[in-house]
This record gives sequence, C-alpha cells and structure tokens, in this order.
Amino acid sequence: MLGWIILIIILVVIGGWFVITYNSFITMRHRVKNGWAQIDVQLKRRYDLIPNLVETVKGYAKYEREVFEKITELRTRAMGASSVKEIGDANNQISQALKSLFAVAENYPELKANENFLKLQEELTSTENKIAFSRQFYNDVVMNYNAAQERIPARIVANLMNLKPEEYYPIEEAERGTVRVQF
Repeated sequence: MLGWIILIIILVVIGGWFVITYNSFITMRHRVKNGWAQIDVQLKRRYDLIPNLVETVKGYAKYEREVFEKITELRTRAMGASSVKEIGDANNQISQALKSLFAVAENYPELKANENFLKLQEELTSTENKIAFSRQFYNDVVMNYNAAQERIPARIVANLMNLKPEEYYPIEEAERGTVRVQF
C-alpha cells in the first residue's frame, strides 16, 4: 500500500512539473510573439513616416534623386520581407539610408529650418529609439525562450511540444564596429 502511495505521489509530482513546464513554454512563446509584434508596430510607423519625410526633403533637395530612390526601394523591400533575418537586414539598410537622407538635409539650411521637416525628423528619431528598444526586448525574450528549450529536463517537454528556437533580430555588421569620435 505504501508503495502505491509513493508511486502516485511521484506521478503527481512529475505530472505537475510537466504541466508547469508546458505552461511556461506557452507563456514564453507568447512573449516572443508579442516582442515581434512590438517591433512590427514601430516598423509600420517608420514606413508611414518615410514617404512624408522624403516628400518634404524632395521639395528642397531636387538634386538628391539617388537617395530618395534608394530609401523608397528599401522601404518597399522591407515591407515585403517575411523572415526575421530578411526584415532585420532590410530595416538595417533603411537606417543607413535615413542617415544619408539626414546628411543631405545638412546641405540645405532652409530645409533644416522647415517646421514640417523638423517634426518629421523628431518623429522618426523617436521611432528609431522605440525600434531599438523593441529589438532589445525581442532578443531578450528569444534568448530566454531558446535557453529554456535547451535546459534539462525541460528539454524533454520542448521536444514533445516540437518547439524550435526562434531567430534573433539581426544587427548590421557596420553597427558592430568601434565608434570613432573626432573633435
């Protein structure tokens, strides 16, 4: 009789552990999806701001056609991307192109003083900061999710659930280098 009680207790403990582990994976999976959704919201906001910014700058900088075409093409490519890597790579290129656009604006003092341009620039800067924060949050929850899948004994539950590691949001190679400060 005592043997049966011990066996039942062991089965209840194992079953409880399985349920808790299963539920934690579900929670982590939803955090990953939420993290991606937050990035998506900010990227949509960025995509909506870019045409307004380009049109504002176009009015002043008629000779910078190449920069405008590149930003427009990158925006279209990013909006059509499907994987985390494709989206990340396309948006890293947009960030670089926007830096070029703002550099072009430096050559046009009347544009730099334009209220609409300044507002759009501020909105875009704010959005870029939110994208960076969202990327960091996403990569943090992906790290927790992927690490949990590899830990023993939770790995057993992850394998039973057929869970696969999620991709990290990539950072552009140029951003990994040393920052050079000159005075």
